[in-house]
Amino acid sequence: MIRLLFILLFIPIIGFGQNTIGLPEVVNYTKGEYNAGLQNWDIKQDRNGIIYAANNEGLLSFDGRYWNLYPLPNKTIVRSIEIGMDNKIYAGGQDEFGYFSPDNNGKLVFTSLTTLISEKDKKFGDVWDISSFNNSIFFRTSYKIYKITNGSVSVFNAPYEWSFMGICNNQLYAHDFQNGILLYKDGVWSPLNIKNEIPKNDPVTSMIYLGSDSCLITTLKNGLFIISPSSISKINSVNTALFENERIYAATPIDANWIALATNNKGLYIIDKQGNIIQSFSQEEGLQNNNILSVFKDYQGNLWLGQDNGIDFIAYNSAIKHISPSFQSGSGYTAIIHQNKLFIGTSNGLFCSPLQNVNDLSFSKGNFSLVSNTKGQTWSLAEINNQLLLGHHEGAFIVENNVATSLHANTGFWNFMPMNNTFPTPRVVSGNYKGLRFINSNKGQFALAEEEPGFKESSRFVAIDKQDNIWVSHPYHGVYMIAKQTNGTYNIKTYNHFNGLPSDLNNHIYKIKNEVVVATEKGIYQFNAQKNSFEPFLFYTKILGDQSIRYLKEDETGNIWFIHEKTLGVIDFSGKEPTLIYLPELNKKMLSGFEFIYQLNERNVFLGGERGFFHINFEKYKKSIPALQVQVRSVRIISTKDSLLFGGYYADVNEKQVQANDKIPEVKNKWKTIRFEFSCSIFGYKNNLEYSYRLKGFDVNWSEWNKRTEKEYTNLPAGKYYFEVKVRNNLGNESPIATYSFTILPPWYFTIWAKIFYLILVGAAMYFFFTMQQKKFVQQQQKHDEEQKKLSYIHELELSKTESELVSVKNEKLEAEINFKNSEMASSAMHLVKKGELLTKIKSELTHVMKQMDNEQAIAEMKKMIKSLTEEDKLDTEWENFTKHFDKVHSDFVVKLKEKHTTITGNEMKLCAYLRMNLSTKEIAQLMNISVRGVEISRYRLRKKLGIPSEVSLFDYLIHFSSQ
Repeated sequence: MIRLLFILLFIPIIGFGQNTIGLPEVVNYTKGEYNAGLQNWDIKQDRNGIIYAANNEGLLSFDGRYWNLYPLPNKTIVRSIEIGMDNKIYAGGQDEFGYFSPDNNGKLVFTSLTTLISEKDKKFGDVWDISSFNNSIFFRTSYKIYKITNGSVSVFNAPYEWSFMGICNNQLYAHDFQNGILLYKDGVWSPLNIKNEIPKNDPVTSMIYLGSDSCLITTLKNGLFIISPSSISKINSVNTALFENERIYAATPIDANWIALATNNKGLYIIDKQGNIIQSFSQEEGLQNNNILSVFKDYQGNLWLGQDNGIDFIAYNSAIKHISPSFQSGSGYTAIIHQNKLFIGTSNGLFCSPLQNVNDLSFSKGNFSLVSNTKGQTWSLAEINNQLLLGHHEGAFIVENNVATSLHANTGFWNFMPMNNTFPTPRVVSGNYKGLRFINSNKGQFALAEEEPGFKESSRFVAIDKQDNIWVSHPYHGVYMIAKQTNGTYNIKTYNHFNGLPSDLNNHIYKIKNEVVVATEKGIYQFNAQKNSFEPFLFYTKILGDQSIRYLKEDETGNIWFIHEKTLGVIDFSGKEPTLIYLPELNKKMLSGFEFIYQLNERNVFLGGERGFFHINFEKYKKSIPALQVQVRSVRIISTKDSLLFGGYYADVNEKQVQANDKIPEVKNKWKTIRFEFSCSIFGYKNNLEYSYRLKGFDVNWSEWNKRTEKEYTNLPAGKYYFEVKVRNNLGNESPIATYSFTILPPWYFTIWAKIFYLILVGAAMYFFFTMQQKKFVQQQQKHDEEQKKLSYIHELELSKTESELVSVKNEKLEAEINFKNSEMASSAMHLVKKGELLTKIKSELTHVMKQMDNEQAIAEMKKMIKSLTEEDKLDTEWENFTKHFDKVHSDFVVKLKEKHTTITGNEMKLCAYLRMNLSTKEIAQLMNISVRGVEISRYRLRKKLGIPSEVSLFDYLIHFSSQ
């Protein structure tokens, strides 16, 4: 009986005690990181990759970079969430349930559905489960289930108390403490009329479809059950007692065969359908605590754990696992698989674990044990002639049956290299702290050879070329070639920067693809035997350039693994052309200066780390990279305070997030800074991602690829902008471009209304200016006119003065001319007088002479002469000339006088002219050839004819007549 009890107690311990040797990375998100409540009761994911958690303080969202909290209106605990077919996030709290959906700014806001239910049903406590089923949403509380369909509500009271509700195999189930499992069909909850082994009062915590019309049921206190069409039966396995004791809170399927169980006391178990434990995760494996309230598998096959204090992420589908041979394992220096066991050499000793027959050895279950006599620093492991050699700080050892036997203990040994490719190899060269030693093998026995090459440098890096020359590199002293001469001695040649190497430091010798090469600070170099010097290896230069290389290792498939500074990469030769692949997940996790890679095959690559080892399933790594999608998660505008412009959602949560044209915001110019946050919701690959962005309308080129997930722009000018961002992974794959459009409005003084105002103002100013100018012009014109008038007046005065002066001058001239004419006429008149007098005298003398002559002929002739002198024609001609000159001087006096006094005779006209000239009576008498008396008589007659009164002087009349 005691023996049986021991077996029953021991079996579960055995089942639980072994874990897989490799475990995925666990990322802890503490309360301080997500800045919300402690407990997380439920987890879901939308189609865009965003994770949502039901938290004590509200709905949490996580996009891989940024956490956001959305509390319920009544600030109560969110116990459950579900993403419905209508793309809304339904959430249930205490006396509250409803849904979150984006508002116009893309921020999630809550809409309560409790307004649809009657007052008597509004006190329901916590909503523990939500299910989206057949276009309806079901909310489970302890005593009621609410069904919401198109705004109508149905309420289902619990027969006793509802403990669970969920969907399994496209059917909706609920569990009641007294009536067991119930199925919802045609609006009715009906108990399953099958054999039921689930004890009453034990709540069901999950139902998972297993295929073939069967489901796995987990209970809180009694472990696992299987529901089939005919019964509900308990799963009995070696772990039954364990599951009953640990209290299962939740479960989720991982794939068709494995299931994840979240427990109250022992963390997470990964089991198969039969209840066998595949893996376990607890605080020892990196969880924050062992009390897990919820578990969820995301689209990438990774696990999210909602815990009693925090959220944990397990990169379960990652191709990279961590191997830790002990709880306090040291750094990993060497590893090898020998006789179906994995040996791992660390700074704390050599550890060994048996391996199971699995393709991915990280899933092999086993416990590491320390190999005897190996405590302390281990350096290398080598399988030669089917025997395992260990290079240790304390010497060289042979390992057999988990015991290390010393081969040489005087100094530490770095490595072991067979001198040729034959099997069994008869000779091995070993690098140690003090140089090189040969080890001979004879009939399966190793022994140190007496022969030594005489090389005394510490020989951690050793390679053997095709001519069996031994090459050694010392990171600080140079590269050495040790060649055996025909006489049995060894020639040692040193190579440094004088022999083609870029530097004397940091040179590491390796044998790659049967060629001895040197990894240097300037790339990979090869030895040119004809020149006896090193030169760049062009094949590798084309791929890697001249970047510094610390480590090289060729694997079994021909790929070349390398380490550049603290970055791991692979030159992959599996395709048509060599491909360069980096593994940024392991950046800065390797043991710097003592890097080590051991490759069994493409599924099993072991890498030495600062703590233990990493296992890489390289075949899976190249295939499991998910499709890339980047999203703009928030846009904030900042001045003296900040404001959320965009909350991360263009449309509902499950829809494609593309900004519509009618949702392009306009930002006022007063906001000085605009900040963009973006992310890629590919969890577990954060270190693989780089982002590039630009602001069209401001930036011309894309930014350099970098790790930043935010970008700010300050003092943007007015205009329309397009913020574009894309992401790429370490394989060079790029995502589609995500875009956010916005418009920066001009300042108020540059708006259209301001411009209209400016136009009006300018028009008014122009009009005012015009009117002012016009008024000024009028005033100036008036002033000008007045001045012109003054000037004109002055001018007229001056002109008048000038004219008067001219007139005066003219008058003077005319007077002078008149006087001259008068003088001429007087002269002419005097000439006529003189002439008359002369003619009279001549005639008198001729008459006197004639009286004294006797010659009649002469007398006749004399008479003719006297007659000629007295002819009137001559006098008339002279008169006519005289009248012309007289009229010019006296304004047509003669003509006017004739016109007025038509009866006036020629002699009377002559008399008037002579009187007008103010000639004396005597002068007139001589001119008219009459006597003085005759002149006076003629004047009297003339006065009478002209009708001149007696009191008016004839001269005055004629003067007056002339002026008229």
